[in-house]
Amino acid sequence: MAAQAAGIPRLVYRKLQVEFEPDQVDFTRIVQAYATGVFRDSFETTPELQTKVVQKIKELEAGTSPLSFARLAAPPELRWTIDDASVNPLASNDVPLLELHVLPLNFVGHSDRELEQLSTSLVDRIRTAGLVRGDIALSPSRSRDHAAVSVPSGRPRSWDAPQPGELAEVRLYKTGQISTRATLPKDGLGSILDAEALPQQITDLLKFIGALNIVQQDRIVVAAGVSCSARTSVDRFDPHQSRRSARLSHLSNFTLRTEADESVTLAALSTGAKEVAGPLSRALIRQHPTAR
Repeated sequence: MAAQAAGIPRLVYRKLQVEFEPDQVDFTRIVQAYATGVFRDSFETTPELQTKVVQKIKELEAGTSPLSFARLAAPPELRWTIDDASVNPLASNDVPLLELHVLPLNFVGHSDRELEQLSTSLVDRIRTAGLVRGDIALSPSRSRDHAAVSVPSGRPRSWDAPQPGELAEVRLYKTGQISTRATLPKDGLGSILDAEALPQQITDLLKFIGALNIVQQDRIVVAAGVSCSARTSVDRFDPHQSRRSARLSHLSNFTLRTEADESVTLAALSTGAKEVAGPLSRALIRQHPTAR
């Protein structure tokens, strides 16, 4: 699970003609449940295993990057929650939120039964992915077309103390789209779009979505946006000290949202997350009036 979250290739080999003990059977079920993108094979002897591992490592070293982009023929039907107070309980508080959406292509969607099963396991998947502390209580909910889990803020801090961005919600739609919302880094003068912190935050969220082990389609669409954008500023976030001044936009209403005009391979949720996050973050910052 840690290797998957870090985008490290995983090789799984099972020994044949062996009767597993109950704990080993349970472990096998866990591995199979988190088997997206795993290379699996079998062996009978130690020399055979050694040979297969060496061959596979050589293949990985010689292989090209699994990340590739392709132009979309038509805009995808993404669900956005930007500036929609009916589905965004924080919108009324004017809290800027970073939205990240992942939509699998050529996917028929989840049935009611599948969505129910995924809804039941979503809290455990979030905890296993490692982005949320174990002492934070998660709040699951369910509607006709999606399952969601709200993540409360961590330990309370002084209102003017610098705070890094935190995951606020995970939402799974029947269409297969997975959306995360997170607070941006902020201090006493508001939320910050940091040219270094933003791509890292998007990278972490992409790997987090991959670690949920729900999206399995070969190609996906990734898009990002920021709600309540007028309350953000393009600046550097210092985790140790609040700013003394901030340059806010004179515009009272504008939207930061990337154009979803390309699909990308599933590697965007693992080894290619950083490469995908860069253009997304730069596009959001370029749209901000104070960056022009």
